[in-house]
Amino acid sequence: MKSLLKYFILSGVAVLMSCGKKSEEDANTSYQDRADAYLSAYSAEYKKLYTASGEKSWNLNTKIVDGDTITQREYEEATNKLNHFTGSDANIDSIQNLLAIKEKLTTIQVRQLNQMLFMAGGNPAKAAEIVKALTKENATQTQVLFGFDFKIDGKSVTKNDINDVLTSSSKLTERLKAWNASKEVGVPLKKGLVQLRDLRNKSVQALGYDDFFSYQVSEFGMTREEMTAMTEGFIKEIWPLYRELHTWARYTLAKKYKQPVPEYLPAHWVTNQWGQDWTAMVSVEGLNIDDTLKKKSPEWIVKKGEEFYVSLGFDPLPKSFYEKSSLYPLPADATYKKNNHASAWHVDLDQDVRSLMSIQTNTEWWETTLHELGHIYYYQAYTRPEVPLVLRAGANRAFHEAIGTQIGLASLQKPLLENVKLIPPGTATNDTLKLLSDALQHIVVIPWGAGVMTQFEHDLYSKNLPETEFNKRWWELVKKYQGIVPPTDRDEKYCDACSKTHIIDDAAQYYDYSIAEILLFQFHEHIAKNILKQDVHATNYWGSKEAGAFLKQLTSPGATVDWREHLKATIGSEVSAKPLLNYFAPLMTWLQKENKGRRYTL
Repeated sequence: MKSLLKYFILSGVAVLMSCGKKSEEDANTSYQDRADAYLSAYSAEYKKLYTASGEKSWNLNTKIVDGDTITQREYEEATNKLNHFTGSDANIDSIQNLLAIKEKLTTIQVRQLNQMLFMAGGNPAKAAEIVKALTKENATQTQVLFGFDFKIDGKSVTKNDINDVLTSSSKLTERLKAWNASKEVGVPLKKGLVQLRDLRNKSVQALGYDDFFSYQVSEFGMTREEMTAMTEGFIKEIWPLYRELHTWARYTLAKKYKQPVPEYLPAHWVTNQWGQDWTAMVSVEGLNIDDTLKKKSPEWIVKKGEEFYVSLGFDPLPKSFYEKSSLYPLPADATYKKNNHASAWHVDLDQDVRSLMSIQTNTEWWETTLHELGHIYYYQAYTRPEVPLVLRAGANRAFHEAIGTQIGLASLQKPLLENVKLIPPGTATNDTLKLLSDALQHIVVIPWGAGVMTQFEHDLYSKNLPETEFNKRWWELVKKYQGIVPPTDRDEKYCDACSKTHIIDDAAQYYDYSIAEILLFQFHEHIAKNILKQDVHATNYWGSKEAGAFLKQLTSPGATVDWREHLKATIGSEVSAKPLLNYFAPLMTWLQKENKGRRYTL
């Protein structure tokens, strides 16, 4: 690698000395040819190592056996090799030297180099021992998180069991036990989070980043101050609507549980263990497809999801997707566990796409499956020769989430459900309740994601939040942004933040989801109004090749484009919450009538 760099520099000097005989354009072409040679060599090695690491990570997440150290060791070895390559002094020096003459290179070359430098920032050779320790700690905490034995009344339960209680039980004692059980995993994870925080900060500081939060934000081309200002802006814009939803929820749940109306929502009252999704509070007459889906199989849900994307003009999923994915819950007698968090995987940045899910035949998994397949089809859209390997990603990270969640929204609109025969044609529905249900998902999640998660991780990494204040700060933020309080004393024995998967293994990126919520309504409004010519509340994407072409236009460039410029080029707008607020405008009027005379506490 060093010799390649020296050759590049010496050849560049020769080109400059001969500029009297060769045009500046020829000189730049020579630089670009040499940059291409380096980038090609880098990409070939990166793909090999990335694939090996991806395979071992897949094994670590899909077969968790208590006491198994071999799988973790194999993951650590493969990931350390990848980290050693991307963060090597030779590669960092080469990248920085090339970026020093970026005006002579093509835009796509500069984009690749910047992304490569960003990847190096997470594991620079200057901090080799730190990076190695971080890899080990990541693997250890992943096994603790996903191998944890949740218990209610001494009996082992799954995450799905806990979710079932929180979404359906009307007994507060039963709900409290389930909620408490969901948080117990935070106790063994707390010390590990301290280690992860310190190691993550030290690893990126070796390349000049202030902290890990700032490092992650930099991938958006923003500072941490700019990111938190933007996310706070989102909260400010939707706050009047969230305040109405919060008031409605306090009174509705108090009536359901036959309790006095609380000033703030007790955490075990709401229908999600983090309070990020309240959709289970309402059942939309005619649109509750649980009973219909119970007559189907989990396999039917996946196949119908694939059929949906094919109807838009996308290719069928490769055979290997079904052969290699882990799509369904483990049998009750399984001798191992797996990560229960739904995810999509691009294992080799090429044709090997997989999904990790635990699909059940209910409405939640219908939406989740179409969401995760959205990621898979995003992978496939930018897996083409025109998109270099290191730029096979979303225009920004939030674009990926926006596409998946947008399809999730569309998958539950009445015309599409009629189209796939999950509800009978002409089914009578309560459109206000449907809009309320949408808000309990898409509005409620913004203060959680842009507020609680973003501010906690900002303080964790940028302010080195003391371990003795983890839970105190967590619940301060939950109360401020969500208007939710713990049902019991949560002292510093606990780390309730740790019970959220992303805090441990997808750190300092949760604002992606909030940005995605804003973007998805921009994308959805564009499709509904400009392509389908349909009401934004009642669309049917199924079979629209023009809608599919628009989604391909959004996704196929990958990260070869600036996300702000790409947004303007595709929908003619900057990032804006206006389409989201327009979507829910009718609901705001209804909520204000419902809440008339009620006491607001936010």
